[in-house]
Amino acid sequence: MHRSAPRLTRILACAAVPVMLVVAGCSSDSDGGSGTPDKGKGSASATPGAQQSTKTVEPAKFSKLPDVCKSISAKTTASLVPKAKAKNGTTATSSDTSSRGGCSWNGLDDKGVKGSHYRWLDVSFYRYESDAALGSGQERAQENFAKELAKLQATEGAQKLRTTDAPGVGEQSKAVAYDLKKTGEDFKYASVVARTGNVLVLLTYNGAGYAGAAAPADKVVMDGAVKAAKEAVAAVAATAR
Repeated sequence: MHRSAPRLTRILACAAVPVMLVVAGCSSDSDGGSGTPDKGKGSASATPGAQQSTKTVEPAKFSKLPDVCKSISAKTTASLVPKAKAKNGTTATSSDTSSRGGCSWNGLDDKGVKGSHYRWLDVSFYRYESDAALGSGQERAQENFAKELAKLQATEGAQKLRTTDAPGVGEQSKAVAYDLKKTGEDFKYASVVARTGNVLVLLTYNGAGYAGAAAPADKVVMDGAVKAAKEAVAAVAATAR
């Protein structure tokens, strides 16, 4: 009975601190009155919990990205953007080139009295790591595939928007085409969203005619976008070799 007063004091003290601290420092009264949990018992009981919380996820397929500006051949970029300001492409700024990167080409092909043809091509890569809390890299890429496709389908001002498959482009792909009025001209757009393993590839190709020149045909723009997207996806696949 001589321990009842100290014991009551400890109980009241423990009641005044957060539950986490109660569990850590006030869980036992059988340690000789010190209030310190038995280290041996603590580590033994913590181990099963730690093992149960560990989730195994599928390893990411790709651990790096290719040089984005070299992922599409010079022959293809020259045919899609004949008068590109930077023939080797303009690299997008990235704080982590192992996880994301981009490159673009644009130019105006002046045909004199026949008008001018404007073309733009850009490609972006996004690589996702496997994470026990977030899922495998492949799963994360699939989730973002759906998000990026939804963004394209919700393009503000888009007219005659249509979504089709893009056969032969990665493990998962969709192509979105639409018309858009900009700078007083009618632009033709074709965008491809593709996934290969844990990498997402986003590619857009568009063009317009100025000074009387006609806008490019829908098929020409879509065929160009799909061709370039295939090369970009192949470049990603090559990093695994």
